Amino acid sequence: MTRAGVGDRRAEALEILGTVMDPEVPVLSVVELGIVRDVEVSDDGAVTVVVTPTYSGCPAMRTIEEEIVAALGAGGFAGARVQTVYSPPWTTDWIPAAAREKLRAYGIAPPPARGADGAGGDLVPLLRRAPAVPCPYCGSSHTETRSEFGSTACKATLYCRSCAQPFELFKAI
Repeated sequence: MTRAGVGDRRAEALEILGTVMDPEVPVLSVVELGIVRDVEVSDDGAVTVVVTPTYSGCPAMRTIEEEIVAALGAGGFAGARVQTVYSPPWTTDWIPAAAREKLRAYGIAPPPARGADGAGGDLVPLLRRAPAVPCPYCGSSHTETRSEFGSTACKATLYCRSCAQPFELFKAI
């Protein structure tokens, strides 16, 4: 296969991966979530998708891997495989702005971008209290955390005192 052919196949595989939705956050594809790190196409056409889980113990990873292989197989990439890497660790900074907006429109408060609190860098800032999380429904900052854990370990449950809506926050990592 020519290098141009490999590049075309890689783009085709990435397009297919853009249709594989995260089972725990069904408004985002695995590409938008940032867990697909790379797609490698060998000269003989074999495809390997490199992924990094959001959490090392993420219970959805097995399902995600199976759905990636199934989608690629249905798209003409028989024998595709998934390689999981843990370094560097996944971060919510890998979620692009358009995907964060999809989260908000779906009713999940997106994670703040690293450094959004003014701290910047790689260190976790020490704060007296966490900054208010804007409600994804009405935009109010009159919100409170009800539980540090929501429907999944990567989300927290909050409540808006302005519009009386419960909502989830995708935790920043």
